[in-house]
Amino acid sequence: MIQRAISLYALSGSQRQASASRRLLEALQLACPDGLRITISDLIGELPIFNPDNEGERTPPAVEKFAAEIRKADGLIVSCPEYAHGIPGGFKNALDWLVSRDEVPFKPLMFAHASHRGDLVLAQLTDVLQTMSLTIVQDAFLRLPIAGKSDETQAAMLLEARESGLLSTSLNRFRQAIAAGT
Repeated sequence: MIQRAISLYALSGSQRQASASRRLLEALQLACPDGLRITISDLIGELPIFNPDNEGERTPPAVEKFAAEIRKADGLIVSCPEYAHGIPGGFKNALDWLVSRDEVPFKPLMFAHASHRGDLVLAQLTDVLQTMSLTIVQDAFLRLPIAGKSDETQAAMLLEARESGLLSTSLNRFRQAIAAGT
């Protein structure tokens, strides 16, 4: 029997195309073991500022599209920098749009962190995401400190992490948690 691939939806807390967070997600995408598929969201920057008056029948199409992608995914990967000791505003806005919806409760989530710092944002995200009833898979946590490094150094570190199996190991741990129904 052929099993369908596990679909992961990756969210970058930075909207810069060349951000370390996005580069780490792209490296994970390249390191995907067979049976896993990662799609990186490009929708967060399109979301309007959250307003509870615009939920329900008035939900903007961009929010509906974003929520539909999350609904389709078997799990989420979050890679988020720390801005001024906190969650970047655009990323928090995206999370706010999901709070009262049914796409995220109990969905497995993996952190991929691109900095040797940023423990404050990880703690804040953990609090927010657990409040939203997501299931954070601690065994899949990945930290690869590429932020602040030159493009060449980042590329070398990401290649080494892929070739050494570091990236695929985290992804396989995440896959196992999803399969176990964590």
